[in-house]
Amino acid sequence: MTISQHINSHRHDVLGAQINREHVIDFTFDGNDYQGYDGDSLASALLANNIHFVGRSFKYHRPRGIYTAGSEEPNALLTTYFKGESGSRVVNLRAPMGVLRDNIIIEPQNCYPSLQYDIGALNGYASQILTAGFYYKTFFGLGSKGWRFFEYFIRKSAGLGQAVLEVDKDNYTHQHHHCDLLIIGMGAAGLSAALAAARHGVDVTIIDEHCVAGGFFKADKRVINGVSSDDFIASTLEELSSLNNVMILSATTLVGFYDHHFLTALERCEDMHDNNSQYIKQPRMRFWKIRARDIMVAQGSFERPIIFANNDRPGIMQSSAIRQYYHQYGVIAGYNIVLFTNNNDAYRTAIDLHQAGVSVSVVDTRDNPSGSLVEKFKTSHGDIFAGYAVSNTYGHKKINSVAIRKVDDCGIMDNHHEAIMLECDCLGVSGGYTTIVNLFSQSGGKVCYDDAHDCFLPAHNPQHVINLGPAAGLCNLTDIMNHAYQAGLAISGKTDNTEFICDDDDLGDKKKIWLYHGNDALRHQWSKKYFHDFQHDVVTADIALAAREGFQSVEHFKRYTTTGMATDQGKTSNLNAFSILAQTLNIPIADVGVTTFRPPYTPLEIGAVAGANRTPLFLQERQTPMHHIHVNMGAVFEDVGDWKRPWFFPKNNEDIHQSVARESFAARQTCGMVDASTLGKIDIQGKDAGEFLDMIYTNKFSTLKVGSCRYGLMLNEHGMVFDDGVTSRLGDSHYHMTTTTGGAGRVMNWLEEWLQTEWPHKDVYCTSVTEQWAVCSITGPQSANLLKSCNIDIDVDDFPFMTWRDATLYGVPARVFRISFTGDLAFEINVPARYGAFIWNKLIEAGKTFDLCLYGTETLHVLRAEKGFIIVGQETDGAVTPYDLDMGWIVSKQKSDFLGKRSLSRSDTKREGRKQLVGILPLDEDFVIPEGAHLVEKLKPNPPMEMIGHVTSSYYSSNLNRSFGLALVKDGLNRMSNIYDVPMIDGRVAKVKICPPKFL
Repeated sequence: MTISQHINSHRHDVLGAQINREHVIDFTFDGNDYQGYDGDSLASALLANNIHFVGRSFKYHRPRGIYTAGSEEPNALLTTYFKGESGSRVVNLRAPMGVLRDNIIIEPQNCYPSLQYDIGALNGYASQILTAGFYYKTFFGLGSKGWRFFEYFIRKSAGLGQAVLEVDKDNYTHQHHHCDLLIIGMGAAGLSAALAAARHGVDVTIIDEHCVAGGFFKADKRVINGVSSDDFIASTLEELSSLNNVMILSATTLVGFYDHHFLTALERCEDMHDNNSQYIKQPRMRFWKIRARDIMVAQGSFERPIIFANNDRPGIMQSSAIRQYYHQYGVIAGYNIVLFTNNNDAYRTAIDLHQAGVSVSVVDTRDNPSGSLVEKFKTSHGDIFAGYAVSNTYGHKKINSVAIRKVDDCGIMDNHHEAIMLECDCLGVSGGYTTIVNLFSQSGGKVCYDDAHDCFLPAHNPQHVINLGPAAGLCNLTDIMNHAYQAGLAISGKTDNTEFICDDDDLGDKKKIWLYHGNDALRHQWSKKYFHDFQHDVVTADIALAAREGFQSVEHFKRYTTTGMATDQGKTSNLNAFSILAQTLNIPIADVGVTTFRPPYTPLEIGAVAGANRTPLFLQERQTPMHHIHVNMGAVFEDVGDWKRPWFFPKNNEDIHQSVARESFAARQTCGMVDASTLGKIDIQGKDAGEFLDMIYTNKFSTLKVGSCRYGLMLNEHGMVFDDGVTSRLGDSHYHMTTTTGGAGRVMNWLEEWLQTEWPHKDVYCTSVTEQWAVCSITGPQSANLLKSCNIDIDVDDFPFMTWRDATLYGVPARVFRISFTGDLAFEINVPARYGAFIWNKLIEAGKTFDLCLYGTETLHVLRAEKGFIIVGQETDGAVTPYDLDMGWIVSKQKSDFLGKRSLSRSDTKREGRKQLVGILPLDEDFVIPEGAHLVEKLKPNPPMEMIGHVTSSYYSSNLNRSFGLALVKDGLNRMSNIYDVPMIDGRVAKVKICPPKFL
């Protein structure tokens, strides 16, 4: 057989099939080369090549095949990538949802060493002990050492596909969107509603997860108002596409439904590109964030499985999926097909396949099936086994025959007579339809069991979601389309005379039994398994076991058995499981209830959620206006929050220690300059600004004079130091606050939280101006002379400490602050950011006369530590109060209240023995103790040892000619002059002397 004949061996020329036979596509599956057509899904291409066996099950590693034609697929999860593009590997792709591409490589998952010969299949022989709760019962009783022995093997076997380790080479993007009406689903109901609303001017967005619109029309060829369903879909899409008020999003899955009509969707952009285009260069996916005024959910329903012995073999499929692969792709799933059903829908499949020349037999659990579809199939002389059920299936890697037996009204098989054997190469199963309520449930809606429809339907609706189709309790196509059209008209507020008349069939009655067995389905055994959750290998015996062991609440049952906890969220399994649990407990299904459906509706790529926020864009690299000058001067940078700050400025191949020693000495002896533009800066205005700051800080700011500055400390609700900085009063109702570089955003959010939630009545307005100002901070004994030598219009000699002045510097408006973070004479010169580089260069030029030295953040830390100044986040860790820092002087005794005040009076906050900030001097004056090292009361050969504190800052000072540091030590203020050991991870032990945290 030639390749051309092979790809057509399971193809038929079907009118309306959506494949391009002129474009043959080469692909690889499991190491073998095959061909398909443009327009194929991965599943249809595999089935066209007579490949049903595509993967292994999760727990027992049983052979599994393609089961559905949609996103509810529980079995056929595949890994795909393109030749030479391993970085674009996609894991756990559902075969029906994947689009066939040129040179795509498809690999099976969850098998070792190969799909055909998987060593994990040995688990099946241990199935009687691998029951629900196996891990809890077995490994938790072994203790930590016993668990560690097995942990490696369990982790190796856990999961489905293997995570990609390479850098993802694909691109992703985000899109925000607003509309009047969002319709989810482009089937009969969704298209009808869209027509009605769009024709009358409503801004409509319609979404469907499939590349091709039509819903169940892709499987059911019907007549609507005298035209075929294919023609109806084509004309409807043409009309909608011609309207400017309509957006159509195909290949887009609505994954999340949240409060206030906010929804998220994932568009698979690559699925909508032509096979000849360079689609890899385009965004692979687009993550939509949608806000809609009105929402219609027209998701339709899933065909429900029937449970019988060994119901999971490759070649067992949904009856409707067999029909859809035939009509949409021209693919025949088999040439000798048995259909097992309890309703009339399977007869649609039987009729279509029989007309295609396929041998079809129907096994119907009803004694007297009736209806127009049944009668039509009878006229074709098809075989119907009424009152029978499939009792077992045979075949290892693909089904080859089924056994059927007579069955009673309780689903119990007649084992007194020999089973009838039917040979087949495919078994289609139809247990009726389960309404899809996932997105409705995500929206906060509650569902209730409807006995007439035998499924859960939407009930309480907190977000005013309009349900269409089966979710509205409708089954007849004419009713579905007319109801949806009227719903669309209601949104528009208009009316018209449009009406749909469809060729509806008499569907007859359905037998409401889904488990057929011979009294063995509720017992664990290795020879027969009755699967209700295919993806997690959960069998009906697990339901009985959970009920016996007390896990009878539906949420407890779900977690104990893991039913519905796989990536498909139980789309095909849940309702059967709840029905069997109700039968086991002898209670109505309505009393069992339903578990909660959570986002996402189907799994989505993390890359799509991140969008463009990856690699350099994931962590912003904020730069000051002087950054390019620092680069040209050879600065070495460090990351401080999002900022790139100069760490040190090496000269003549200096290392960091040599450079910092030179910089810190020069800053104390002559003058130094640091780029302080990254400090958080918040402009605060309003008549209540002073009163507001009194509540934010521990000290008082409403009494601060205009033109003055004050250092302040912020506490959180627990009384712990939150941030610090200097705030200056610019006017009667105008303040300028500075914060730590890393805390700027946190402080801004803190201010807004209190203003918006607790004190919205206060006349206070906060604006972040961090990036509006460039800051040049000069310090040292020559700093005043340097400033006077510049073209500045203020009297530098008459400039008191902790005040500020408006000035003009080289013709540039400036705001100069006489404050210091080094403990020496210092000035912070603030200019508009656009002048930052200009002023920086002017100060460097003027500073040559005064031996100006540029210094970075490491020197800044040394200089402040020499004076005992704290850095929030380094000397504090969220559990440090002002009193722990020996800063009780900054806590106002006059104010009646401030944030965190009451927490300062808690017994734990006031207890003795809390860690307190002290200085430390290593006895070895040349040794710099690592930050984070522990001080111990009594040194022992090995841990554990009683830790009395830890080192928060540690440096070598060229000004002190020795090492020094700061530490938080229990009752540290009462341990002055004591000497303690500091053991380190490399085995060395240093000795330190406790001293006051002021060294100069």
